[in-house]
Amino acid sequence: MKAILVEKLTKKFGDFIAVNSISFEVMRGEIFGLLGANGAGKTTTIKMLCGVLAPTSGRAYIAGYDVVSDPESVKRIIGYMSQKFSLYHDLRVHENMEFYGGLYGLKGEELKRRMQEVLDLLDLTEERNTMVSELPRGIQQKVAFACALLHEPEVIFLDEPTAGVDPLERRRFWDIIYELSASGTTLIVTTHYLDEAEFCHHVAFMSSGNIIAEGSPTRLKEKLSGYDMYEIAIEPLLKGVSVLRKVDWVEWLYVFGSSVHVLVKKGCGLREALKKVLDPYEVRLISVDRIEPSLEDVFLFLGRGGKNLS
Repeated sequence: MKAILVEKLTKKFGDFIAVNSISFEVMRGEIFGLLGANGAGKTTTIKMLCGVLAPTSGRAYIAGYDVVSDPESVKRIIGYMSQKFSLYHDLRVHENMEFYGGLYGLKGEELKRRMQEVLDLLDLTEERNTMVSELPRGIQQKVAFACALLHEPEVIFLDEPTAGVDPLERRRFWDIIYELSASGTTLIVTTHYLDEAEFCHHVAFMSSGNIIAEGSPTRLKEKLSGYDMYEIAIEPLLKGVSVLRKVDWVEWLYVFGSSVHVLVKKGCGLREALKKVLDPYEVRLISVDRIEPSLEDVFLFLGRGGKNLS
């Protein structure tokens, strides 16, 4: 069953095209990752799907409701944790939750029950009476998440939910996302942490307002199945990279920390070929290790001049 259907959705600000005729669908209970660098169009897309921002053209449906003609019905069935979450810092955690619960029509015993369930789910019970202004950013994000969950929405939009959160809290966020997905809730997650894309059931890469690739993480990585990827260490690094960029059998490469990821056609005898190319330039080959491509490799390949894999 489709929870979200997007058809040629477009948003223009004057002559600037922020989102360019994108289409995709999300099934009920799916975790859908909308990925890309800052400015790719992710947040604009989310705002249109939430009924906050009117599209210039195209259509989108959330649980059957049209975001263009019936945005108020959409807002009633979704939860939205914005990139710059809207908490009242001069209120306590439970006061923020009571306020947002009230906006969704929760009151009395029902509101108390849902507040306690969500506080338990997010391990926030101890912070219940704390002023939001006194909480670290990571805990504030959990409070914003709690407010988005109170009314048990069918679809939840999480815009950069783990930005600035330490690794342990990031892992806990994703545990909760999985729990919600298993219960049938549909989740749209935007992130520029490409390692988090591995946790999604389905992902779409955005660049300059366009979707440049879409599929499951496994399927996207299989797009590079005709190539071998290597991590090589060379010295001096930048001189070696400059040399390798001119080699015709190197399909693509990028600097990864203190090493280089290199993509070549399958069957290339890389170590021997590398020494032959690098030695005349006095670039020392330190190590060569074959690696499996990550989603980060796929995205960088697409976004920085690689072949289109959609």
